[in-house]
Amino acid sequence: MAPYIFMERNGIHIIDLHKTIAAVDEAAEAMKNIAKSGKKVLFVATKKQAKEIVAEKATSVGMPYVIERWPGGMLTNFPTIRKAVKKMATIDKMESDGTFKNLSKRERLQISRQRAKLEKNLGSIADLNRLPSALFVVDVLKEAIAVHEANRLGIPVFAMVDTNSDPTPIDYVIPANDDATKSIEAVLDAICAAINEGLEERKVEKADADAAAAQEESEEAEAPKKERRPRQRRERIQKEDEEAMKARATSKFAKEDEE
Repeated sequence: MAPYIFMERNGIHIIDLHKTIAAVDEAAEAMKNIAKSGKKVLFVATKKQAKEIVAEKATSVGMPYVIERWPGGMLTNFPTIRKAVKKMATIDKMESDGTFKNLSKRERLQISRQRAKLEKNLGSIADLNRLPSALFVVDVLKEAIAVHEANRLGIPVFAMVDTNSDPTPIDYVIPANDDATKSIEAVLDAICAAINEGLEERKVEKADADAAAAQEESEEAEAPKKERRPRQRRERIQKEDEEAMKARATSKFAKEDEE
C-alpha cells in the first residue's frame, strides 16, 4: 500500500486522499458502465461496521449483497448455491399451495428453520441467476476467500483497501479506511450513485430503442398504403381512358348510322 500512503504519524499510516478520490472516480465510471450494460455487481461486507450500510446501499440500486458469512464456493461452485436458493423457493411454494399444512408439526418446524437459515445466508442473492460481473468488497483481509474465488473466475474486484492490506489481487483499488462507518458510507454513496446513473441511462436507451422500433413498424405498415395509392390512381386513369374510348366509338357509330 506504499504508493497510497501520504505519511506516517505516531505509527499510524495516513492515506493520500487525492489518490482515494481519483480511485473512487475511476471505480465509479467502471461501475456505471457495468450497470448500463445490465449486469450485476455483488457487494460483499461481513464485518459489523459495514453490514447495514452495504445492505441499504445495495438494495437501493437493486444489486445483490452478502453481509453474513461468505458461503465457500459461492462463485466457484455457483450451481450448488443456486440449488439452495431454489430450495428456498420450493418451500415458499409449499406454503402457498397448502402442502405445508399437510405436514406434521415437527416437519413444519424443521422446514421453517431451514427456510430461515437459507433466507439469512442467501436471501439477498435470490435474484442472482448467473455469476456477477463484478465484486465490491469492504475489507479484503476479511473477505479473502471471496476475492480469491473472483480472481479464479476472472471476475473484476473493486475493493476498499486499508493500509494493512495487500492490493495486488484487486483490480480497482480504493485506498480508504475500511473500519470507519463514515468512510465506508462515503465510498458507497459515490459507487451507488454511479450505478444508479448507469441504470437510468440504460432505461433511457431502452425507451429510445423501443420508440425507434415502434416507428419503424409504423413506417413499414404505411409503406403498402403508399404503394397502393399510385396503383389505384393508374387503375382509375386507365378506366377513364377506356370509358372515353368507348364514348368516342359510340359517337362514331351513331354518326355513321345517321349518314
